[in-house]
Parts: sequence; structure tokens; C-alpha cells
Amino acid sequence: MPANRSSTRAPARPGCSQLNRVSRTRSLVGRRPGASATARRVPRQRPPMMRTLPDGPLSVRRLIGPARRAVLPCAPFCAMVPTMVSFFRRKKPPAAAVPATDAAPGARLDIEALAAAFPAAPAAATTTPGAESPAPAGAPAGAAAGSGTGETAGTTDAGSGDAAAPGAPGWRERLRGSGFARSFGGLFSRHPKLDDELLDEIETALLTADVGVAATTQLVDDLRKRMKAREFADANALLAALRGELVALLAPVAVPLQVDAGARPFVLLTVGVNGVGKTTTIGKLARRFKDQGHSLMLAAGDTFRAAAVAQLQAWGERNGVPVVAQGQDADAASVAFDALQAAQARGIDILIADTAGRLHTQQGLMAELGKIRRVLGKLDPAAPHEVLMVIDGTTGQNALSQLRQFHAAVGVTGLVVTKLDGTAKGGVVFALAREFGIPIRYAGIGERPEDLRVFDAQAFVDALLPASLGG
Repeated sequence: MPANRSSTRAPARPGCSQLNRVSRTRSLVGRRPGASATARRVPRQRPPMMRTLPDGPLSVRRLIGPARRAVLPCAPFCAMVPTMVSFFRRKKPPAAAVPATDAAPGARLDIEALAAAFPAAPAAATTTPGAESPAPAGAPAGAAAGSGTGETAGTTDAGSGDAAAPGAPGWRERLRGSGFARSFGGLFSRHPKLDDELLDEIETALLTADVGVAATTQLVDDLRKRMKAREFADANALLAALRGELVALLAPVAVPLQVDAGARPFVLLTVGVNGVGKTTTIGKLARRFKDQGHSLMLAAGDTFRAAAVAQLQAWGERNGVPVVAQGQDADAASVAFDALQAAQARGIDILIADTAGRLHTQQGLMAELGKIRRVLGKLDPAAPHEVLMVIDGTTGQNALSQLRQFHAAVGVTGLVVTKLDGTAKGGVVFALAREFGIPIRYAGIGERPEDLRVFDAQAFVDALLPASLGG
């Protein structure tokens, strides 16, 4: 036995052939067919073209045939390649035609010839570094001066769209997409029959629009009593009754702000939670009072939010109103005190003081508002003459809790409901009117200064509900 072979055989695995049980030293045993002993691959049978043929002048030609010309592989694809390459090749722009001149190639053209050959391009508008761009039509005074002050978002005076139409059409245009209007859109057309099912649908729509449980219950109970008394002839009469109930609920609180001419200055303190639009509302109020002929002064009391002072200063520059500020992280009470002193010294008619937004659940921050009120009372016992709370119309029933806490801290005397032109449901206005009875001074239905409207109960209800079933 060779030395490199083991005398011990490997154990056979079940399922294998008998070839694994013997030695493979013998040739052609256990190998694949066609394999030689040297492991060189030799075909079993040569192809017909490679077989040895008898010698003869035409023996090979009989099988192979005459010589042929070389043929390109896949000729159609090769013909398409130049077309594809030319398609994806970037085309050069056509060269501008150079006007021909009669001058010799080596001659130099004079100025008149060059001017005729190359017409002048439109002159670009050049501005000097100190010049101001003209303000667009409809922009308030000072809009151009404030255009480069780097104010924050939300301080653009022109807004992103046109102002709403004056009167009731403007209210209807801006509030037709509110949740209240959508809830009552096809309610009466779907339920033209006077029954309890119609009242249930009205109750669901009022609750969905954030009118509140108490106000909704009162409205539906009154309508049910009148329907059982057969006061309504059809659904159109029920709609008119519902409109009358809503107007009667808002009429006592639709009281405009009256500036006391005897109080110089008339101090107006704005409060509210974060992000409701207090600073923007102050800028719009400044524009309104300025157009009415009042002299104004603003106090930048929001010293906590970043860029709040700069935002109010931008509004002041636009409206031509002085702003008293002390910078970031200053004491808000001291800012209000300095502003009241300056307003008294200059004989200003109206002083509007801004405050930082704060959550109504933070007792320490709410106590700071009481401090501002006490500091203003040292210079004028009647100040502030108006405490205006700004409420976001999209807040919902949480606005009731906010007003309750702010009213306990500083004694709110007026409300401004903003952002009613978007996806706000609008029903919170009815809940506020029934719960507190505090006058609603203004309503914001857009981004432009003209869109801060004096609250009108009749126009508000007309915008939310149609006058008739076919309206």
C-alpha cells in the first residue's frame, strides 16, 4: 500500500454509492465520464467541424462553405448607438448673431458705430445705500422704513393677502370656512322635517363648533320648547329662530372700546397666553388709533420672548409711534412705569403696554401681571384704564379657563378674539359671552391692519349661518 494512503477507510455514509467504498487510485473508477487520469478536460466527442477529414482540395470547403464577409454583431443596435448618444448630448446654445459692420477687419469702430451695433440694455434700478424704497400702495406710513429692520414673522404690515371687504360681506368672506359654518352648511337641507332628530343634529353641530355644553343646552332647550308650542311652521322658521337666539347671546357683549378723553394718557394693558397675537394686535390697534387722530406711545413690556422688543419697534416705525423699551430680560413693570412717565410728560393720548405671554396655570407669572398693575397705579390710580385680553379663536374651550385665571389676576375689561379667518370653529365666542359677559371689543379676521374689526354680533352670526335655507 502506498505510504500516502491510510489503511483505515473512511466510514461510509448512508445513501452513497459503492464507488465511495473503494480506493480511487485506479483510472476511470469513481470519476466523471470524460475525465482523464491527469484531470485534463477532454471532450467525449469532437464537434463535426473539428473532426479530421480526408485530405482533399475541397473537403473542408464542402463543410465550411465559401468565405463570407464579416458581419457586425447585432447590426440594428449598433446603428442606434450614434442616435442615442446624439440625443443625450447637451446642445450648445445658438451663438448670438453679431451685427455686420461695413468697417474693415483691422479698422477700429467709433462710438456711434458701437452704439448702433450693440443696443443698450434696460438700465437696472439703482438705489443709493441711504435711499428708501417707496412703500406699496395701501401700506401705512413708515412701511418703507421698517422693511429692512429684520423683524420676525408675523410683523409684515401688508399681510399675505388683500384686506377683507368692508361691512358684512367681509365677515362672510373670511368666516365661511370656519368650523361653525361647515357644521351648519347642509344641516337643514338634510333634515327639512321638524322633529327631535333635527334638534339633535343642531345640538351636535353646536357642540362640535366649541359653543360649549352650557350654551348649547340653553339654546336647544329654548328651541325645543318653542317647537312644541308650534311656533315654527317649517325648518326655515327654525333657522331664523336659531339665528335670533345666537344674536341675542352676543348682543350684550358687542360693546366697542371707548377712549376716555379725560384720561391723558389712556392706558391700555394687553395680556394673554403665548402665541395668541398680542404684539401684532398692538400694532394693528396703533394703526387704528393713529388714523383716528390720537397721539400714541407703545411700551415694549414683553422682555422675555426673543425679538419681541424688535417686533414692537418695527410696528412703531411703520406707524410713526414712539416705543419705550429697555432691552431683553428687563423688568416689565419698570418698562411700563417709564413709559407712563414719558407719556404724561409729552401729553400722549393713548399708551399701549405689551406684556409677555404666560400660561394661566403658572401662578408666579400671573402674579407679575398684578405687579405691573400696581406699579402703574402709583403714577395714575385709575391706570390701566383698559385691560385687553387677546384670545386665540382656535383655542376652543380652554379659552374659558384662560379668561378665568387672567380675570382673577388683573381684572380683564375687554376681549380681542383673533385668528377667526382660518380653521377656527368660532363657537368659543358664544361660550365666552354666556360664561363671563365681558365685552368683546375686536375680532381679527385677517392679517392686514384693516382686518382687525370692531366686533359686530349681527355680522358675525350672518357670516356663520345663512339667512335662509336657500342662502
